[in-house]
Amino acid sequence: MINEKALREYLFNEFRGVRHVDITKLGSGVQGAGFLVSVVTEEGERSYVVKALIPEGLGHDYPSDRAAVFLLDLDEYKNLPRHVRAVDVLAEWGDGTLHSIGGGIEYYLLMERAEGTDYFKDLSGFAAKERLDPLDRGKIRAMAAYLAGIHAVKKDSRALYWRKIRDTVGHGECLMGVFDTYPDGTLSYQEMAEIEKGCVNWRARLKPKCHRLSMIHGDFHPGNIWFTSGGELSAPGQGTGSATDFVLLDRSRGPWGDPADDITALAINYIFFSIIRHGHITGPYYEGLALFFEEYGTLSGDEELYEVLAPFFAFRGVVVANPVFYPDISEETRAKLFSFVRNVLAADRFEVEKVNAYIGVAR
Repeated sequence: MINEKALREYLFNEFRGVRHVDITKLGSGVQGAGFLVSVVTEEGERSYVVKALIPEGLGHDYPSDRAAVFLLDLDEYKNLPRHVRAVDVLAEWGDGTLHSIGGGIEYYLLMERAEGTDYFKDLSGFAAKERLDPLDRGKIRAMAAYLAGIHAVKKDSRALYWRKIRDTVGHGECLMGVFDTYPDGTLSYQEMAEIEKGCVNWRARLKPKCHRLSMIHGDFHPGNIWFTSGGELSAPGQGTGSATDFVLLDRSRGPWGDPADDITALAINYIFFSIIRHGHITGPYYEGLALFFEEYGTLSGDEELYEVLAPFFAFRGVVVANPVFYPDISEETRAKLFSFVRNVLAADRFEVEKVNAYIGVAR
C-alpha cells in the first residue's frame, strides 16, 4: 500500500536534520490504510500519519480520484476547529520517488494543440443536402470503426462498470449535475426527478451487464472529433492523410465504461440537429444515424447495444436540451428533446426507426 523506501527519501530531503525515520502500519479500514511515521531530527522526535486509499470502489478507482480526496483534505482540515492538520499531499512517480503536489490553489492541464475541423461543421452542412455524399459516409464509417476498435478492449471489473452507470446518472458533469444547471422554469423539479428516477431504474437493469465494460473515450461528441483538412477519401483506419482521419480531444470521466456512452454522445447530435432544422429526423440526419448504428453493429458484433442505450441517451438528451448550453433553440425543439428522453427511458429497447415516435412526431 505504501512505498516505504520512497517515503524515507522524501522525509530525509524535505525535513531538516533528519537522523532516523521509523514507519509502522497502524491498520486498515474499508477505505484504506494508515501508517505511523516517526521522524527523529536534531530538534527532537515528531510523529505523523500517512494515509493511503484502496484503489477500487467508493469512487477511488483512478489515481486522480485519490488525489482529489487528499487535496481536499489538505485544503479543509485546517478550516475545522480541533481537527488535525494535513501537512502535504505526496505523489509517487514512475521512478519510485515521492514528490509534493500540495499547496496549489488551482490546477491546469497543458496539452498538445489539435488541428482540423470539428464534426459540428459537417452536421450543420447536412441541412443543405438531400442525402449524404461519399465523404460524409466515409467519416461516419471511420468513427464507427474507431469506436468498435477501442470498445473491443475489455476489462473485468464490476466496480468500474457499476461506477460508470452511477456516474452517468449522478455525477456533477452528468445527468443530475446538468439538470442542476438548468434555469428555473425550464422543467419543474418534479419533471426532472421523474427523468432521474427513470435512469435509476435503468441502473438496476444494467448492473448485471458488467461483461460490457470496455475502453471508452467518455465524451465522444462532435466538438471533440476534429477531422484533418485535405487528403483523399480512403478506407477508414488507414491513417494515411485521408480526409476521414481525425484526432480527438477531451477524453473524460474515466477510461472504462459501457460502449453506449460513446455511441449516444455522437448519435444524439444527428437527432438534435435534425429536430432544429426540420422538426423531426429526416434526410441526411436520419441516414447518418442509421449508417452509424449499422456500421458500428457490424464491426462490433454488439447485439446487446440497443438494450442498454436508454440512460445514456437520456443524459445526452438533457445536455442538448439545456438552455445554458444551447440558449437559441426553440421551446418546441426543447419539448421534443424531453419527449425523446422520456420515451426512450420507457422503452425496453431503442429502435432507430422509431426515433420520430420517441420525439412525438408521427411520420
